[in-house]
Amino acid sequence: MSSADARRAAAWPSGRDQRLDMFRGLALVAIFIDHAPGTVYENWTSRNFGFSDAAEAFVLMSGIAAGLAYSPQFRVAPFWPGVARIWARARTLYLVHITTTVMALAIFAAAALWFGITAPLSTNNISPLFTQPLATIIGLPLLTHQLGYFNILPLYLMLLLITPALLLVGRKHPWPVIFGSILVWALSGQFHLNLPNYPLPGGWFFNPLAWQLIFVVGLFSGVAMREKRALVPYDNGLFIAAAVMVIVVVFWMKLDWLGAFGRDRLLAPISHLGFPDYFVWFDKTSLALPRLLHALALAYVLSSLPVVGRIAEGPIAAPLTLLGRHGLPVFAVGSVLDMVLQAIKAAIGQSPFYDAVMLLGGILILLLLSELLDHSKPGRIQAPLAAAPLVNSAQADLAVGRAA
Repeated sequence: MSSADARRAAAWPSGRDQRLDMFRGLALVAIFIDHAPGTVYENWTSRNFGFSDAAEAFVLMSGIAAGLAYSPQFRVAPFWPGVARIWARARTLYLVHITTTVMALAIFAAAALWFGITAPLSTNNISPLFTQPLATIIGLPLLTHQLGYFNILPLYLMLLLITPALLLVGRKHPWPVIFGSILVWALSGQFHLNLPNYPLPGGWFFNPLAWQLIFVVGLFSGVAMREKRALVPYDNGLFIAAAVMVIVVVFWMKLDWLGAFGRDRLLAPISHLGFPDYFVWFDKTSLALPRLLHALALAYVLSSLPVVGRIAEGPIAAPLTLLGRHGLPVFAVGSVLDMVLQAIKAAIGQSPFYDAVMLLGGILILLLLSELLDHSKPGRIQAPLAAAPLVNSAQADLAVGRAA
């Protein structure tokens, strides 16, 4: 066996790849901290060290999860059972989104009614309930009105709805679909295409027409992993380029003078040449090119480092892999806990000590939830899953082990 073949064999473990759950757990922790804004601890999450943040990681890993979980059912007809399974997952996401939205509103209403904490009622896109109550009540179940910090599940379920078509068209030949996805992303940025809001003007915070691109890359990476091949083979030059970008961006984000130089001397002149904003700036709604490239570069680098696998298999990463095994319930409960924390912070103000107590308490609750889920359905964590690389024939990628 050649050294390249040996590396490929090492990338395809016979059991569950802990790297997948570790990165999902890490993204969930970052989201939990970021969704309780105003703490000093949000300065240490991933968004402070790169153009992209946990949202890009979440969507990329969701695509990989969908490819891993659902692609085998689209190898031969009939395809309807596979379609039904994916749409059933989308229905679950819809119900979870509506439930957590209602719980968030109840938390803020209770804070105002019982404790006189009214500030949250003017945040998180809640005020239209008072200014346009009937229209907002219509918009909430239609997903045309989304509360702040409750935007990502609507995006995910919309992407799942189109997943059967993507798999049917591109499972054997993914690159035409990926190129089409790039075209849709560019058209959405160029012409400001988005799904509409109601009753407020504008479009979705996470524009599905733009964010579908990173999901599609993840989806066909998951398909490739399932088949023990690489969507993009490992290449030393590509790895070096990706690593350089990741390192430079860290310094860009942490050194004010370098960030100013990059914006004023690099990006601004490019913009003045006529390049559209989604090519040169950092807009999250349109998944601007710097965010997209950074997310993919980071995924490529992490998937190429053998030490990542050793860390994921060790005791240090065990809490993260525990959270990552139960992505949806952890995300849902964490979102509700964040609203409780926001209400408490509105009453007591910012305090590094109390913020630490609340955040650690919330993470412990999420760990306890995950532990209970592990024990209630042990078969879900013991089923073997063959993993293959996202963009690298030498190492398995950052992904999730099943649909989140």
